[in-house]
Amino acid sequence: MSETFTVVVNHEEQYSIWPAGRPCPEGWHEVGVVGEKQSCLDHIERVWTDMRPLSLRRHMDGVAPAEPQ
Repeated sequence: MSETFTVVVNHEEQYSIWPAGRPCPEGWHEVGVVGEKQSCLDHIERVWTDMRPLSLRRHMDGVAPAEPQ
């Protein structure tokens, strides 16, 4: 039996996986993708194409930072 994970993201749009059924760490929220570890990691690889934190991307693009959520 394999462990089930959920994909989580923080306010800087950085992704990770977290054991499904456990409360998310503070500052993170689930994105709706749940499954075996490798399928969650595959999803992250597809969607997280720019590894820079959101604040850095905005700074480099000359956009004012958004208020934390």
